[in-house]
Amino acid sequence: MAIRDDVLVVGGGLAGMIAALAASDAGASVRVVTDSESTLQQASGLVDVLGYPTPHEGEGGDSGQYPAPNPFAAVEALPESHPYRVVGADALRGGLGVFDDAVGDLYRGSHTDRNALVPTVGGTVKPTARYPASVAPGLASDEGAMLLVGFEGDADVDADRIAAHLRAVDVPFDVAGVTVAFPGDLDGTDQATRLAHALDADEAEARRRLADRVKRAANGLDEGGSGGDGSGGDGSDDDGSGGDGSDGDGSDGDGFDPASVERVGFPAVLGRDRPRQVREALAGHFDAAVFELPPAPPSLPGLRLRYRLRDALREAGVAVTTGVPIIDFDVDGDRIGTVYADRNGSRAPFEPRAVVLATGGLVGGGIDSERDAVYEPVFDCPVDHPADRYAWSDADPFGPHAFARFGVRIDADGRVLDDDGTPLYENVLAAGGVVGGYDAAAEKSASGVSLATGYAAGRTAAAESTTTTDTTPTDASADR
Repeated sequence: MAIRDDVLVVGGGLAGMIAALAASDAGASVRVVTDSESTLQQASGLVDVLGYPTPHEGEGGDSGQYPAPNPFAAVEALPESHPYRVVGADALRGGLGVFDDAVGDLYRGSHTDRNALVPTVGGTVKPTARYPASVAPGLASDEGAMLLVGFEGDADVDADRIAAHLRAVDVPFDVAGVTVAFPGDLDGTDQATRLAHALDADEAEARRRLADRVKRAANGLDEGGSGGDGSGGDGSDDDGSGGDGSDGDGSDGDGFDPASVERVGFPAVLGRDRPRQVREALAGHFDAAVFELPPAPPSLPGLRLRYRLRDALREAGVAVTTGVPIIDFDVDGDRIGTVYADRNGSRAPFEPRAVVLATGGLVGGGIDSERDAVYEPVFDCPVDHPADRYAWSDADPFGPHAFARFGVRIDADGRVLDDDGTPLYENVLAAGGVVGGYDAAAEKSASGVSLATGYAAGRTAAAESTTTTDTTPTDASADR
């Protein structure tokens, strides 16, 4: 027997979850199906709306204002084919509203339309619209002196290098970096989740011992040392471990005064299940705010976001079915009737009134390619692309690559369009990376497009489900 829901969302990433929540909020019964777990843990946890509205303009000329202070003010400068122009700024606001309601106090930034500037592990300052509460004390707009901490063995977070890069871009605060050994038998080569668990559980007083090591390293800066952790083989650390007796790596400090520190930044491992308690405990030891540096993926902030959105889906009554890839569908006139998923080798039928396609872009597999074609593999939606494969990319590695904008076309309601600009199917919508017309990496707009198009598609799908009647789908496989 077919599984019937008002709305079927294909894909469990940010766009799919927002579409599901938007449809549920509008009164529809919703099911999310995905062939794997959400990939949100592969993201940094930051929610970028629009950082660089015209990233490839201005070679030798005016490149505009970078980064964009207010993404909403920059939308009108985008091409008409950009998803923000297509679905409108109201859809972006709606998507941000759904996100804010779902994540609650886990995130900050909803108080303003303006981008926040967030230091990253690369030593850059990144514009973003929403950021984890664990990141908030580290904003670059704050003038409080900052101490950055790295762990021995962790090549991704070089605190000294990050501090040097931030000083080079003239941030409005003093900043220095130190590197310490993580307490106990763990180090920076261990998985972030293992380090986070040790701090969650406060294994062997890991929080206090970590704070002690950081304070000793910071005092080394004041004495003109290298900022090592002071936990060498001489037994100075309370566990008698921590290295070979060397000073370790640290910032030159440039006269940095550790007594002036108002905030201390760590790699993003400060607890998986109890991050607020871990940060508060460490802050008490330092008498300073504690924050996490947004990490390179995969990341714990991304994992925390995935868990929070999963909880929001459950609270909204959204059904989630994982491990079931879509393999076929039936068409009834101008609509998709039945969608078939592979469930342990059998064809499991779903009969929704509307379908939201949220399977991701080229990287996520929602868009695929062969030597001479680019295509959408689930519903065979058209993907506009140059016939000449050599035109898919630009000669300049940092130039405007056509492939970055590959994706399906949608209308203002989120419906997928055919080559003529009319709806491919009346009840099929698309959201997120599968939608084309923008360069997510260059613009820093991936999350925002997921929110805006997810909201538009979810609301339209819910409305579609209240205006349609049951149909008897016919097998149109031979027509495709």
